[in-house]
Amino acid sequence: MIKSAAFVTVVIPTYNEADNLPTLLSGLFGLKIPNLHLVVVDDGSPDGTGELAKNIGLELNGTVKVIQRGSKKGLGTAYMEGFKEALLMGSDIIIQMDADLSHELQYVPKFLEALEKSDVVVGSRYISGGGVSETWSISRRILSSIGNFGIRIASGVKVQDATSGFKAFRAEALASFNMCQFRSKGFAFQVEVAYACEKRGFIVREHPIVFAERSGGKSKMSLFIILEALWNLPTMRWKMKM
Repeated sequence: MIKSAAFVTVVIPTYNEADNLPTLLSGLFGLKIPNLHLVVVDDGSPDGTGELAKNIGLELNGTVKVIQRGSKKGLGTAYMEGFKEALLMGSDIIIQMDADLSHELQYVPKFLEALEKSDVVVGSRYISGGGVSETWSISRRILSSIGNFGIRIASGVKVQDATSGFKAFRAEALASFNMCQFRSKGFAFQVEVAYACEKRGFIVREHPIVFAERSGGKSKMSLFIILEALWNLPTMRWKMKM
C-alpha cells in the first residue's frame, strides 16, 4: 500500500529542451499531486535548458532540483544520477519521463494508481489500448516496432515495450539496485532497468499509453541508436551483476 501523502519525485533528463520544459513543469504541478518534487538532470544544454530549469525552480519555491552536469554524458547516466538524488531526498515513488512532451501528463496519476498493486509501472505503446501519434510516418512506425521487437529478443525482457522511457517505481525497487550495475550510457539503459526489475522478481505492470509527437525541438531517436542497443544487449544478461 502506498502512503496517501507519498513523496513523489519525477526525474527528467534534458538536453536542449528549453522549448518544452516550461510547459512540462507547469503541467506536472498542475496535476495537483500532493508532495510532488522534480529532479531535472541537464547535460550542459547549449540552449539554456539548465538555467531555465533553475529559474522555474526558484519560482516554484524549490520544488525543482536541477543537476547541471556540464557536458553530454548520456541518457543512462543522467537517469542514474536522478534516481540517486530522488532516493536521497526520501522519495516513496519515482517517475521517469522525457522532457519533450511525448509522454502525456494524463498518465501520471494512472501510474500512481497502478503502483498500488505493483512495484514498477511501464508506459507501453505495444499492449491493448496503447499506440503512437497519428502523425508518425509509416517508416517511423516500422522502425519503432521492429526495433523494439529485436531489442526484446536480444535482451530477454518480457514487457512488450522494452524501450519505454516512461516508468514509475516504488522507491524500494530502485533502492535495491547497485546503480553501477547498469552499463548502458544511452538508449539501452531503459532495457537494462526493465530486465533488472523482472530478474529481481518485482511486480512489473504495463499501462497503455499513446506516445505523442514531441511538441518542440528535434527528436533524438535514430536507426543508429537502435542498432547500438541491439549490439550491446545480447551480453547484458550474463554481464549484469545483481
